[in-house]
Amino acid sequence: MAYRHSAARIDRDSELRERILDCALLLVVEGGFAALTMTSLAERVGIATGSLYRHFRGKGELAAEVFARASQREVDAMAAALALPGNEPARLAGALQQFAARAWQSRRLAFALIAEPVDPEVDERRLEFREAYAAHLSQVIEQGVLSGAFRTSSVAVSAACLVGAISESLVGPLSPQARAAREAGEPTQQLADVSAALVSFCLRALGAEELLP
Repeated sequence: MAYRHSAARIDRDSELRERILDCALLLVVEGGFAALTMTSLAERVGIATGSLYRHFRGKGELAAEVFARASQREVDAMAAALALPGNEPARLAGALQQFAARAWQSRRLAFALIAEPVDPEVDERRLEFREAYAAHLSQVIEQGVLSGAFRTSSVAVSAACLVGAISESLVGPLSPQARAAREAGEPTQQLADVSAALVSFCLRALGAEELLP
């Protein structure tokens, strides 16, 4: 007869797994994926390092799930912003401004999600989520083309280009070098300036130079 874990045991394992993921995300928020080691995580959770391997095969799998959870929140936030009332340029501008603002609120995490060198498993998820962002952007671009607010020869290519523009515009301001400059009191780019430039570039790229009333 095959052994079956009790419902209570399964619940305890599930709760511990959630705690592991919560603590892992906090480590990434504090220091990026470089700060996420199995030893540091076990200490944060308060368990033996070997216990982590009951839930994850290794750091790569763990980091990939942490990345997916954090990224899904950002994808959902962008999707909600793009679905707000208004014309397509206004909705796109609002979503871009919100994305930049959320990145600014947690710069280490944002840089980790966008550009930090990571395990191959995380890189695979990063590509998946770039496609998820592009899918939501494609919807508003297509709607804008139909309404006459946007002009593009390829909705899919334009969406992919916007994903790249969003990421690249934030990499510099979120980078460790920019953080070091801020801590040294040197002048650095401000959220309002980066956000305004990003919105302007994306709207112009779609043939909408100004927000429509």
